[in-house]
Amino acid sequence: MPAQPGLAYTFNTAVDAYDRCRPTYPAELYHDLFSYMSAPPAPGMTAVEIGIGTGQATRPILDAGCTVAAVELGDAMTAFVRQKFSDCPNFSCINQPFEETGFPPSSCDLVYSASAFHWIPEEIGYKKVFDMLRPGGVFARFANHPYYDPEQPELFDAMQKVYAVYMPGSRPGGEYTAEQAMARAEIAGKYGFCDIGYRLYHRTRMFSADDYIALLGTYSDHIAIPQPQRTQFFSGLYRVISAFGGITLFDTIDLQLARKPL
Repeated sequence: MPAQPGLAYTFNTAVDAYDRCRPTYPAELYHDLFSYMSAPPAPGMTAVEIGIGTGQATRPILDAGCTVAAVELGDAMTAFVRQKFSDCPNFSCINQPFEETGFPPSSCDLVYSASAFHWIPEEIGYKKVFDMLRPGGVFARFANHPYYDPEQPELFDAMQKVYAVYMPGSRPGGEYTAEQAMARAEIAGKYGFCDIGYRLYHRTRMFSADDYIALLGTYSDHIAIPQPQRTQFFSGLYRVISAFGGITLFDTIDLQLARKPL
């Protein structure tokens, strides 16, 4: 499902909270990505990260030796990651929509995007990535899909009553499935990619009311709620979560892999 137009830029207003609250990705994901590549990452290899945000997915790629050219829509986030990775001479960041970038054809060994590629229209994004990659180059798309602990139904119901006031019609989905991951992976086949596959990873995160409200403050649809309603909304959720002593999220992380044919 495409992302709601106009919300991609909201992250630029919550840079510090985004960096502090958004999770990184498991080491197993990078192991599987590097194993999938035709040659192990090494100095001289070129990677492009689409929608770097505050760099939750970047350090392992840099540490592997790749030169990373990141693309980021938000100017505040661009400034943040330039400082965050200022110790890495093999890092740069372009402040521009990915759709408008001018990467030369067949210039990249790896293009990857972490919880960001859904903001780009499918027919533009996949075609552009395919053109950028060298023959044999890899496209990796991954994202985190949290869902509420099914063992906390009373907490979920109480939270939904608050959501009904401030975000009517909003209802979180359940566990992200292998069928959904496969369907997303197979999109790449429409645009000429081969060797298509996916991997799934799982983890559990526990939050205090303070930490969970801070996390919600990094979600685009929550950021878009005008004040003072947003503060009232978050206060209502805070009271509910505090009454239950915290909240547990289960995460499913999906990794889609595809290759440009030789």
